[in-house]
Amino acid sequence: METPWSLQGFYGKIGYGDKMKSLYDFTYDQMGDMALEQGWKKFRAHQIFQWLYRKRVTSIDEMSDLSKETREILKANYALKPLTLKDKQVSSDGTTKYLFALEDGSLIESVLMQFDYGKSICVTSQVGCNMSCAFCASGLTKKKRNLTSGEMVAQVMYVQQDLDKQEERLSHIVVMGTGEPFDNYENVMNFLSTVNHDRGLGIGARHITISTCGVVPKIYEFSKEHTQYNLAISLHASNNTLRDELMPINHAYPLEELMKAIRQYAAENNRRLTFEYILLRGVNDQKEHVKQLAKLLRGLNAYVNLIPYNAVDEKGFQGVDHAHAMVFYDALMKEGIRCTIRKEHGADIDAACGQLRVKHLRKEAKERQGN
Repeated sequence: METPWSLQGFYGKIGYGDKMKSLYDFTYDQMGDMALEQGWKKFRAHQIFQWLYRKRVTSIDEMSDLSKETREILKANYALKPLTLKDKQVSSDGTTKYLFALEDGSLIESVLMQFDYGKSICVTSQVGCNMSCAFCASGLTKKKRNLTSGEMVAQVMYVQQDLDKQEERLSHIVVMGTGEPFDNYENVMNFLSTVNHDRGLGIGARHITISTCGVVPKIYEFSKEHTQYNLAISLHASNNTLRDELMPINHAYPLEELMKAIRQYAAENNRRLTFEYILLRGVNDQKEHVKQLAKLLRGLNAYVNLIPYNAVDEKGFQGVDHAHAMVFYDALMKEGIRCTIRKEHGADIDAACGQLRVKHLRKEAKERQGN
């Protein structure tokens, strides 16, 4: 069956090339447009969405209230799952790391984390990352391409289908995996629309967090969306000199520009901000850093999430022990800055972001050399 011209334009936009598109790529509204293009009533899109996200089928043939003809058209034009499981690690604390292979052979990671308040998934937004943060395993491999919205949805759906076996449910989503979400803005926003939609997975906007290392133009754009999603800033340094060393993006968007954009966001959106701060021993954990951080953030409705560092062998950085983290925490609280210390997850597996993927890529490279 020939693809309608308007949908061909949509496909080109999401960048699939010649590969079959996934039904997960469509937001609810886009699914409605697709149904109309096919000459179906719009209600057909609602049925498909229900099968995908409420009944969570694993094949188009399971959509039993669609006619056989409709199912055959769907199968001829669209795939369902754009990824397959390559590896899975389960920590003693329940943290589960998934390594997925995409249709082009690229590898990505997702992480399921257990909290007192529910179950959260950390989603990857790009294959590789160009941000080159000095402490991060993700930057060990450069960005190959953006993920489509469907490839992000598929990460969530695979993990949710895993949880369905225990009659459990994802309650939170964080877009904090490999990649810079605001460097893949449109696809990320479409992904969030699907998982948040009350006819999709129905995960509340206030249970969804998107993290950026500071792509200033997109922070301004995100400000104007006026969504209820949470915004987290990967800060990790309290002055420009140190942030230049740790996060190259600071050369393009120094702290003055970043904080101006953040304050604009705060003025337009009544949402509490999160600032992520990895504690690196002898690097950003001193008394002067507390003072600088407090000066930078004072007056904002925000808190600092102090993060224990999962060491990456190639990077050479070391984390701090709990006692030292508490000293930093207490000093920041005395300055009037609210903060928390993130609970460590997956310490006994390849826990650092991108670590499992890099491990597999190196293994594959060695095997190729051996042949």
